[in-house]
Amino acid sequence: MNPTGICCCRCSLCIRSTAYLGHSLSPLSADKKGQVENTKPGRALVGECEETERPVNSSSGIISKDMDEVDFDPSAPPPFKIADIRAAIPEHCWVKNPWRSLSYVARDLVVVVGLIALALHFDNWMVWPVYWAAQGTMFWAIFVLGHDCGHGSFSNNPTLNGFVGHILHSSILVPYHGWRISHRTHHQNHGNVEKDESWVPLPEKTYKNLDYSTKFMRYKIPFPMFAYPLYLWSRSPGKTGSHFDPYSDLFQPSDRKYVVTSTVCWTLMLVSLFCLSAVFGVMQMLKIYGIPYLVFVMWLDFVTYLHHHGYEQKLPWYRGQEWSYLRGGLTTVDRDYGWFNNIHHDIGTHVIHHLFPQIPHYHLVEATRAAKSVLGKYYREPRKSGPIPFHLIENLVGSISQDHYVSDTGDIVYYQTDPNLNGSHHKSKGQ
Repeated sequence: MNPTGICCCRCSLCIRSTAYLGHSLSPLSADKKGQVENTKPGRALVGECEETERPVNSSSGIISKDMDEVDFDPSAPPPFKIADIRAAIPEHCWVKNPWRSLSYVARDLVVVVGLIALALHFDNWMVWPVYWAAQGTMFWAIFVLGHDCGHGSFSNNPTLNGFVGHILHSSILVPYHGWRISHRTHHQNHGNVEKDESWVPLPEKTYKNLDYSTKFMRYKIPFPMFAYPLYLWSRSPGKTGSHFDPYSDLFQPSDRKYVVTSTVCWTLMLVSLFCLSAVFGVMQMLKIYGIPYLVFVMWLDFVTYLHHHGYEQKLPWYRGQEWSYLRGGLTTVDRDYGWFNNIHHDIGTHVIHHLFPQIPHYHLVEATRAAKSVLGKYYREPRKSGPIPFHLIENLVGSISQDHYVSDTGDIVYYQTDPNLNGSHHKSKGQ
């Protein structure tokens, strides 16, 4: 054994491990703590030959039998450029058809109105829970179409995108421009610990300064699944500003008029809901709109969290010169949602969307299929879902219970777990 803890027999394991240490510990800290924090998790160097190295599923504790994964380091700079991926995608996948986009809007709005009519017609407690689940899912589908407007993948006409985006997002209490601008920041900085905007990991110092109630709400199911409205108002811990405030540090001075417009539209929708509640009753509006809205929020937090977390192997986050647009985008994860793929406009086909958000949602599956030959192992094939994606609940719970913070130092970091979060806090107080 040499001082690094890797054997010197020159077996293939030693050669690969030495090469790994050479490029991904950037730069190696002189102290032992720095070496541990920056070492890639999920690799157990437990012996002196290749047969003893196995990749570990850090979310579930299951040891993978796929030895091909042993050779692959997801934090290694990819051997291809983003232009190579772009060239592999067929030309027609970049074409935006506004009529086709509007047809999806019409489809979803017809379903929303139809569900309301059916629920009011039957008006019994056997129908209402089905209505809530279905209508909340349709609110989420409407959000995705407004999301396409924000990216400009809905059409090449900014006026049409802005008009449709405001109608769709205001109807589900999302400030269109405020969200659009912060979401653009997320895409431009995906995978960057310091600059990302959506479900970004907390540095260890920030995490440890949180009070226990904040940690509980952020890391205990089901509470994180209701985080989105709070995020719109006050962003994430460690960040300041609001999606409704034109002077927030989220925005540039040139953005302010857009933020004001969206905040006014949001306010008009909220006033309309209060007026409808006065006419039809609070309980009726709660059944028709309020509970579906909560289901929509759960869908949004569930899907967006799993875009960037909960993969079977922990994936890297970057800082400084180690980050690039391509490397950050390659840490996103595709998911299969079964029957819901079509309903929510293939939002689970997320890797290519993150790299090329201008591709319309109806071309994402084909574009992904074409790009796989370039991406190779940097593309993680999603686990096939049944009609309802129950399998993703395990990924969600496993990640939220273990992915708490990242090191304050290091340019390639991985989530770490707070062992005191899961129950020991109260035990220690009672002793």
